[in-house]
Amino acid sequence: METESVHCFGIKKNALAGLSLEKLTDMLQPLPAFRAKQIFRWLARGVRSFNDMTDISLVVREALEKRFSLYSSVISQQLSGNDGTVKIQITLEDGCTIESVLLADGKERKTACVSTQAGCAMGCVFCKTGAIGFRRNVRAVEIIEQFLHLRSIAAFSNVVIMGMGEPLLNLPALREALAFVANGARGGTDDAFSKRRITVSTSGIIAGIHDLADNGPDIRLAVSLTTADEAQREKLMPVTKTNPLPLLKKALVYYQRKTSKRVTLEAALLRNINTSRKHVDLLAEFARELDVVVNVIPWNPVAGLCFEGVPLQEPDEAEVGRFIAALRGKGLNVTARFKKGREVAGACGQLGFFSPCV
Repeated sequence: METESVHCFGIKKNALAGLSLEKLTDMLQPLPAFRAKQIFRWLARGVRSFNDMTDISLVVREALEKRFSLYSSVISQQLSGNDGTVKIQITLEDGCTIESVLLADGKERKTACVSTQAGCAMGCVFCKTGAIGFRRNVRAVEIIEQFLHLRSIAAFSNVVIMGMGEPLLNLPALREALAFVANGARGGTDDAFSKRRITVSTSGIIAGIHDLADNGPDIRLAVSLTTADEAQREKLMPVTKTNPLPLLKKALVYYQRKTSKRVTLEAALLRNINTSRKHVDLLAEFARELDVVVNVIPWNPVAGLCFEGVPLQEPDEAEVGRFIAALRGKGLNVTARFKKGREVAGACGQLGFFSPCV
């Protein structure tokens, strides 16, 4: 029986998940450092209960249970689709809720999609999250807890910061969270992620792109372009008014000169809106001088969303095929996003099935 547990804990019941090894060691004093390292390993694996920490004595586990909680947030709802996708609603300490998704890519490979804000202030007309508005930024520990909640459901090999919110408007918290995720091995775990398997998607925040280029983290960058028609993009994506396309392109040129990294341009295709030959030509011109891959995403239906008074519609396969073929005819590298997660409203642009705040 371990006596180290008897006098070591404070009064406040703080959450332990998401803390760095250093912070966790300080919080658990006077427990020895090796004990904090054991606990860190369990937390990094997404453990759901102190009782599951089987290499720690019952006395210590009981003391931990009395004085600490594992998480500051809870999984309040969970939906599972036949394609293997799992979407969870996470309720934060103040009652706000966010959504995270495990996207299935084949039988084995899974990708974790996490959120950086409760709701979103960008107001993109084709996105459910934009339609519900903005509540607040998500704290670094709350971003980390999303990874851990998803890991408790299933292992995943890739991470995309493409959930609710605009990541580059919450960059300090995102940096702290990604440092934890990418450097998990510092705690002696095998759960660290290579930064090459982490992608951050932005609606085109120019200052944030410059910040990433200058200060990292060294991850993959995707830009939700949708259309290179400036006037149309202002209507579809209001962020364009303060982050115009010419300056956005300059920011991407700067980013690539600093990082030598390829950028993904995401194009959400809307039937009869941004799929014409003119749109192909403008996108190709925007991509000129850049090292990019264009990720074509047929719009995932969301009831009630309209553009200029007309309900949005998903393009048919022929429309998508013509657009992709025309882009490739311009010499662009093009990929197509598979329709994953629709059954649980977990696909791109659909997050917000649950209300962002209760």
